[in-house]
Amino acid sequence: MKKLLLTLMITIVALAPLVATGAQESEGEKSYNTLHVYAALDTEEAQYYIDAFQKETGIKVEFVRMSAGEVLARIEAEKENPQGSVWFGGSNTSHINASSKGLLEAYTPNIDFELAANFHAEDRTWNGFYTGAIGFVSNKEFLEANGLEAPASWEDLLNPVYTSQIEMAYPYTSGTAYTTWATRIQMLGLENALDWWEKFDVNIHQYTKSGSASIARAGLAECAVGIGFSHDILAKGIAKGYPVVLSFPKEGTGYEVGAVSLIKGAKEVEEAQMFIDWCFSVNAQNMFKAYFRLPVNPAAEIADGAIKLSDIELIDYDAVTHGMNKEANVKAWRDRIGK
Repeated sequence: MKKLLLTLMITIVALAPLVATGAQESEGEKSYNTLHVYAALDTEEAQYYIDAFQKETGIKVEFVRMSAGEVLARIEAEKENPQGSVWFGGSNTSHINASSKGLLEAYTPNIDFELAANFHAEDRTWNGFYTGAIGFVSNKEFLEANGLEAPASWEDLLNPVYTSQIEMAYPYTSGTAYTTWATRIQMLGLENALDWWEKFDVNIHQYTKSGSASIARAGLAECAVGIGFSHDILAKGIAKGYPVVLSFPKEGTGYEVGAVSLIKGAKEVEEAQMFIDWCFSVNAQNMFKAYFRLPVNPAAEIADGAIKLSDIELIDYDAVTHGMNKEANVKAWRDRIGK
C-alpha cells in the first residue's frame, strides 16, 4: 500500500507542471519568441511604434535602425541565414527590389478594409502602410537674406545662389533620396536626368546616409535647402520649431508608399505576422499623427497640418519600374556623378 501511495504521489508531482501550463494557455497566456526587426524609420520614431506594439501584445522586439538601402543590402547578405524577420518602413521601391531577388515572403495582412492595389505587391511580398511626398525644406533666414521665395520648381534648385547650400542623402543608401532620383528619371528620362543632376550637384554641400538628416541641418542653417519627405519635414523641422518652410515643385513630385515586409526565412514567423497586422490597426495608424505620416487605414485620424497627396501636384510615380531597375539607376548615377 505504501508503495502504491508513493507511486501516486510521484505521478501527481510529475503532472503538476503540465496542468499549470495548460491553465496558462487556456487563459490566453502564450510564450512568444523575441521578434527581430530591421527598421528604416528614424530610431526615435521606430521605438515609439515598437514600444506600443510590445505593450499591446507582450511580444518583445529587438530592432536595428538602418536606411532603406542598408536594410536591403543586409537582407541580401544574410539570405542564407536570415537574422531579421520583419523589414519595417522605407519606400516600397526598395521592398520591390528585394522581392525581385526572392528575399521576401508573401503575407496578406489580416485587416478589415481593402488596401488599394498600388499599396501592395501583387504577390503580397510587401504591403504599404503609410504614404508621403517628396518636398523641399528651406531655411527662412537664408531665403530672407537673399530675397528669395522658397523653391517651387526643380529648376529653382539650380539657382547659383544655392551653390554648396543644398543637402540630401545618397540615392543608394536612402529610400528618400532614391525616390527623388527615380522621380527625376521618370520626369526627364535617364540621360536628361543625369545632365540635370550634374548641374544640381554643383549646389550640393554634402550627401548624407539618412534621408531626413538634411531637415535639422536646414533648421540650424548648416545648409539652405534640403530634400526629404513632407511628413519628415513637418515632424522634424516645422514641429520642432526650426525656422524652416516646406514647399513642393510645381511640375510635380514623386511620393512613397512606405512598406512593411516579412523577410524570407524568418525565424519568428507568427510574431512577424502579428506585427505586420498591427501596423494596419487603427491604434497603430493613429500614432502616425505624431510624425505627420499619412495612414492607409480609412478609420485612422490624420494629423492637423499634414499634407495629403491630393493637396499637391504629383507625377504618376511608377514604383514597380523604379524598384525593379534600382541597381541600374543607382549605377548610372554613381558613374556620372562620381559619389
